[in-house]
Formats: sequence, C-alpha cells, structure tokens
Amino acid sequence: MRSDEARARRGRLRIYFGASAGVGKTWSMLAAAQRERAAGRDVLIGVVETHGRSETAALLAGLARLPLRDIAYRGRTLAEFDLDAALARKPAVLLVDELAHSNAPGSRHAKRWQDVQELLAAGIEVWSALNVQHLESLNGTVGAITGVRVHETVPDTVLDEADEVVLVDVTPDELTARLAAGKVYLPQQAERAAQNFFRKGNLIALREIALRRTAEHVEDDVRGWRVEQSGPNGDGGPQAWNTSGAILACVGPHEGAAQTVRTAARLAGQLNVRWHAAYVETPSLQRLPAAQRDRILAVLKLAEELGAATAVLTGADVAQALTAQAQRLNCATLVVGRAAPVAGWRRWWPSASLSRELARLEPALDIVETARSESSRHLGRTLLGATRDVVGSDGIPDVADRPQSRWTGYMWAAAMGVAVTLIATPLSGVLEQVNIVMLFLLGVVGIAMRFGRGPAALAALLNVAAFDFFFVSPRFSFAVGDVQYLVTFIVMLGVGLLVGQLTAGLRFAAGVSTSRERRAQSLFELTRELSAALESAQVVELGAAAVQGHFGGQARVLVTDANDRLVMPTSPPSGFDASVADWAFRQGQPAGLATATLAAQPWHYVPLKAPMRVRGVLALAPAQPRWLLIPEQAQQLDTLARQIAIALERVHYVEVAQQAVVEMESERLRNTLLGAISHDVRTPLTALIGLAESLQTASPDTHREVTRAIVAQARALHALVNNLLDMARLESGMAGGTVNLRRDWQSVEEVVGAAIRSAQPALGTMTVKTALPVDLPLVDFDAVLIERVLVNLLENAAKYGAAPVVLSAHATRDTLVLAVRDHGPGLPPALHGREQLLFDKFTRGEPESATPGVGLGLAICKAIAGAHGGTIQAANAEGGGAEFTLVLPRRAPPEALEAPA
Repeated sequence: MRSDEARARRGRLRIYFGASAGVGKTWSMLAAAQRERAAGRDVLIGVVETHGRSETAALLAGLARLPLRDIAYRGRTLAEFDLDAALARKPAVLLVDELAHSNAPGSRHAKRWQDVQELLAAGIEVWSALNVQHLESLNGTVGAITGVRVHETVPDTVLDEADEVVLVDVTPDELTARLAAGKVYLPQQAERAAQNFFRKGNLIALREIALRRTAEHVEDDVRGWRVEQSGPNGDGGPQAWNTSGAILACVGPHEGAAQTVRTAARLAGQLNVRWHAAYVETPSLQRLPAAQRDRILAVLKLAEELGAATAVLTGADVAQALTAQAQRLNCATLVVGRAAPVAGWRRWWPSASLSRELARLEPALDIVETARSESSRHLGRTLLGATRDVVGSDGIPDVADRPQSRWTGYMWAAAMGVAVTLIATPLSGVLEQVNIVMLFLLGVVGIAMRFGRGPAALAALLNVAAFDFFFVSPRFSFAVGDVQYLVTFIVMLGVGLLVGQLTAGLRFAAGVSTSRERRAQSLFELTRELSAALESAQVVELGAAAVQGHFGGQARVLVTDANDRLVMPTSPPSGFDASVADWAFRQGQPAGLATATLAAQPWHYVPLKAPMRVRGVLALAPAQPRWLLIPEQAQQLDTLARQIAIALERVHYVEVAQQAVVEMESERLRNTLLGAISHDVRTPLTALIGLAESLQTASPDTHREVTRAIVAQARALHALVNNLLDMARLESGMAGGTVNLRRDWQSVEEVVGAAIRSAQPALGTMTVKTALPVDLPLVDFDAVLIERVLVNLLENAAKYGAAPVVLSAHATRDTLVLAVRDHGPGLPPALHGREQLLFDKFTRGEPESATPGVGLGLAICKAIAGAHGGTIQAANAEGGGAEFTLVLPRRAPPEALEAPA
C-alpha cells in the first residue's frame, strides 16, 4: 500500500528519445507544451536549449520561463537550471531539456537527471529529451560505431522507469539534409559533423538502436499492463497479444513430439522470434512407462539444443496449463502435434482434440498443427542409468512406476474388500445397511489415499459387488430384490471413483509441491550457509555438500590458484576427467554428461560463472543422470552453481580487500618510518659530522664542549637505533617467536632509581619526584626491560610535559602499579577517548611537532608490558598533565626473600 501511495504521489516523466541531435526532440517537446498550454495547463520552461535553431526558438513564445541561476566557476559565470525555484513554483508540467547535462560544480546534484528525480519525487510532471548515445549501457556501443565517445551519460533505469517515451525519428537522408541546411549546427560545426558523426552509416545504426531500445520499453509496458490486468492467481488475464511473435511448442508423450519441436524451431528462425517449449505433466501422464518418459526428456533436450527455453508444467488439464503459459510468456502462436487417428470403437466416443480445447480456451491464439512423424528421440545409455524407472519427468521420485510395485495397490484393493466384508458380516444384524455402506466407502477412501486412482476404482467395484452379494436380499446372490438398491450401487461406485480421482490429484499436487519445496529449501540452505563463509575452502565444502545432497552421487567444486589455473583434486574420483574440467573452465561452457560436448563422460562439468569472471568448475556425477535433462533440475543446478560462484568471488574480494589494507598499512608504516628516520637519523649524523670537522680547527679550550656535544648526539642516535632494534625484537616475539624475559625478584626502588639516572640526559634540570611506599614488596620481572619502560616514560614527560615529574608506585594483592605523571598540557584533545592510539607504532601526540622522535617509545612500553602479561594506559591527570600507568601482575615472593635480614 505504501509503495502504491508513493507511486501515486510521484510525478510523471516523459522523455523525448531520439537517435542523434537534430531529429527534433526539443521541437516536439515544445510543440506538445504549446498544446498543453492552450488546453489550460500550467506549463513552465525550466531550461531549454535551442542551439540557435529559429524554428525551435519560435515555439518558446507564450510559455512561462524560469530564470536560470548564475554560478561562478573559474572566473566565468555559468547559467544553470534553478532547482529550488522550480520546487517552489511547482508547475503542472516542467520542461527540463538535455537530461544528460552535467551541472556546474557547486550545484546540489552533479547531473541534471538527478535534479529530475527530485522534481518527480515532489510530484511535478517533467518532460525532457535524450539521445541514444547518452544511455550508459549503449555509450560504448555507440562510441565504437561513431568513433565519438560522449562523457555525459544517464543510467538506463531512468529511461526504463519513465512513464512515457516519445520516439522522435527522421530518416538519415532527411537528417543529413537538415544538417546541410544549417538547421542542426552552425555552418562551421555542420561541416565537421557531416565528416565524422553524421555519416549515413552511423545514422542508420543509431536509428536502429534507438528503435530497438524504444521497442524494449514498449514491450515492458505491455507486459506490465498485462500483469496488472491478471487475476490474483495469475489467471483470468487478457489474451496473448501477437506483439513479439513468440512461439510456444507443446511437447507431448507421443512419437511425433520431436517433429513438433523441429517445426517450431524452423518457424522461429524464419520469423526471427524467440520460442519456448513446454511439457505438461498430469496425474495420468505421471504414470507413463519409463520409455515414454525418456522420449519426453530427449525431446526437451532437443528443444534446448535448438535454442528454446524449456519448462515442465504441472496441472490436471493440458490445455489450461498451455494457455496459461502462453499468456504468461505472451506467445501468440502455439505449435502442437497432430492427434493420431482414432480407430475402432473410440471413433464413436465424443472427445475434443487438444487443438480444439486450446481454441476454445483462447480463441485469439494462432494454432499450428504439425504433421505426424514416426521418428523419435531417445536418451543415451549413460543417461538412462540403472534405475531409470523411479524418477518422473518433473524430477519427483515415483515408486509407483516400478514394475514390481505396479500391482501392489490392486492387491491391496482386493484385500481391503475382503477385510471390510469379514468385519461387516458379523455386524449385519446390528448395523443398518446404510452404515455398512459407509464401511465399504471408508475402505475405498483408504485405498485411494494410499495407492491412487486405479486401485480405488477396483476397490469401488469390488465393494459394490461384495455389498450386493453378502448384504442385499436375496443374500449370496447378485440378484436385486429391490430396485432402489441400484441407486445405492451407483452412488457407491460413483463416490468411490470420485474419491479416487480427487485423491490422485491431491497426491500429484503434493508430489509437485514437495519437489518444488525441496529445490527451494536447497537454495535457501546453501545461500544461508554461504553468507557466513569467509574462506574459499568453506565455500568449496558447502557447495559440494549442497549439490551432492540435492542430486545425490558425487560432487566436487574446483577452484583456481593464484596463477588462474584450475586446481585438480589430489585423488580424483572414479570417472573424473581433469582435461574435460579444464576445457569447461577455459571455454566457460558446460561439458560432459547431458551436454553436446563429450557427452559420453560420466561426470557433468559446469563452469562457475561469477559477475566478473569464471571462478572454477562444479563437477557432478548424479545418482540419476536423467535428472540433468529435466528443465527444473537443470535450472536448479545452474542456480546452485551461480550461488557458489558468487560466494567464491565475494570471498576473493574480501581477501583482496584485506591484502590491500595490509599493504596500505605497511606502506603507511614504511613511509612514516622513512620520514622519521630521515629526520631523526640525519640530524644527529649531520651534527656529528659538523662537530667532528670542527675539532680539526677548534682550539684546545673548546675541545671539551665539542666532545660533550658529540657524546650527546651519539647517545641520541644510539637511543634511536636501540628503540628500533628493541621494537623489532619484541614484535618478532609477539608474532610467534619468544621474548626472552630475564625474570628475577627485583626491588622496585632500585629499578626506579636506575631509570631516573638513565633518563637524566633527557630530563636535564627537570625535577623528578618519587612516591614510593616503604613497604613495597619484591616483584618478579625483567629489570632491564621495566627500566626501559620507565626511561621511555620519563623521556616522554621531558619532551611533552612540564615539571615536576612524579614517579609513583604501589602494590595490590595481585598487581604492581607504576605511574609517571607530568604537569604539562596533558594529552592532545584529538586523542580524548582514543588514548590507546598513542601506543601504536610511529604515532606521536603532536605529529607536526618539532620535538625529535619517531613514535616508538610508547609502542615499546606497550610491547614490554604485554610480554610481562601486564597493561599500560594513558590519561589526563586531575589538576593538569598527563599520566601513564603501568600495571604488572605479581605473585607472592618466596619465604626466603621475605625473611628479615
């Protein structure tokens, strides 16, 4: 309901469509606008391009025009369509020419067709104009024909969703004459266009493309209207219209069905139209012998080879099913086989032929009867299989067709009659005869539900005879003492036959529904499972299991390697041929069993075609080879293969995206590292070189200062190299190697003192305070690495913080907490809520800061903390400044260490 309401509020779109410029699209649009204005409608020109054509400009008279909007761009002023003014004005009809136009930068939408979409959403009817070369799907085709590629395109959906498409067409000669007369372009442009785009061959080709594209739109309109006029169940719609000339071949179980298909293919080729072939499976035809079923499948395979789209229909009436299919496909011509001449007593039995039934149900259909032919198609031995009699033409297993079970139902019918007679005999003096009749009818219903029409009819006849013989006076005789019993016999027989007929139809419908449900369930389960697959191996396993579960037998999904070669199974199953699988992959066509290529193979090979490329091959050795000839089962296999191919392509692009992210991150780290090292290594090296050179000319009094400066620069360079090496060692340990921790019971006070002394060159005159409880216990850790953490934190405070720096520690029952706090500006505002980013490699609190450093100090702290099983965090401290907190796990020290000295 909501979609219908939205469609009702949406404005209508009319597109004047032409093969090229100059055919008169704008002129036709303005002429129609003048007629609408004369009829009293509010018509407004949003934007119209006359291209200097006087006849077109003359049609502007009297039409209201919307002022254009000026947009400044690169020193020029561009006049563009004013979308907001049009929305505010909201006319009944708005003319917006040049649908493919690109708007000037700064406009709300990049393309004019997007402006039109917003206008339509506002309920305004819009008229526009479009050339065929501006359609996105035809842009490349037209460019290849004319040698001119246009860059302003419109999605095909815009044309497809248009409410009206008005084709404006002129002949190539007339258009060339108009071009020469200066009615299309100015003389200088016209001469150049006549030598390039407006050549006669180009115009003929463009005209054909435009006519075909318009015909496709009109065909969609016809199909949509016919769907709207159909009943709720898809029936009761209008008759088939001969607008496309499509042909439907009716495949029957008789010998001459192949001739019907050949005749339909020949007619379709002569008329150059599409054609279809359909076989109707009825309850009676479902019990055909296996040989006749094989012939039907062979004829359907022949139809596919000749280019038909085949289908197996189900229904109780062949004529109704065929007419419904013809209406759905809009086929106005039906090709049927001529009925066999009736011999014997059947000539006197009135019965209508299929052709007459079709003509009665659909008088507008053209019905073509083909001559009878004794030639017939048969399946090969490979397709027949060992159990050829257990699968119907629709793919429904039917055990009733087995020879050993054909007479089982009739035996049960006889046994049921005897059993009901034995049960009712002692009750004959207790129950009324009406109730005894009910017992016999109950037996007929049971037989009909279990075994179908034939056994039910036999049960009805036997029950009538048993009731007459054992329960109707005179008993033990088929004579009838009261004529009224004849009515009872007729009713019993009629009810039995009717119940058998209805039950057989229900069993048939249930079998069809079960088959369709099974196919839908297979697709649903495969789609659900593939949606969660993240690796190709999972897709291969799930796809093979789904195909094997539906078709039985064996199934293999073969994928490609990094070199685009098909990876064959290490232990090929029996009958599998790697060369046939590779051929199917390279050619992108099915091969093997039930195909026209290497049909003697016991395996069927289907290429896994994804939207971008062929992703592999699905190999199948089905339990029932003939299933591959059933259209529904073949479509099911193609659908399963397409789902597997799409899943493989999705997984492939997920891997490509992950690899791209890794490469981008690696490139970012490499560039960051090179940028940092180029500055932080080159600066001390340059200083060292300059200081070393100055020693040669400096006086002995200044040697001490120069030496001190050399030592400072060397220490800075040494610290940088150590950070890089430590980070590499820790990273390799966390990636699967081992970080050699020299754990020992350490005094926290000693490690803190050593760290302050090591960081003194960086701290300089900055005051460092300690807050260490006197009862701090001994803690088990690597003293060198923890000292490195504290040194890095102190140096970080010296670079970015302010005095005083406070180094504190306290112990809980399970942890040791070390904290370094400064009283500087604190963490940058950009990192609020994302403080952990500071501990990433090559990350600095101030990326553009002049403070030297490559952003590895805090990353090393995090790696060392992780190696000890601890954590490190950063936060703004109360009262100002930043505080870094290191938390290490601890355990109780041995008693010998806790004992007093």
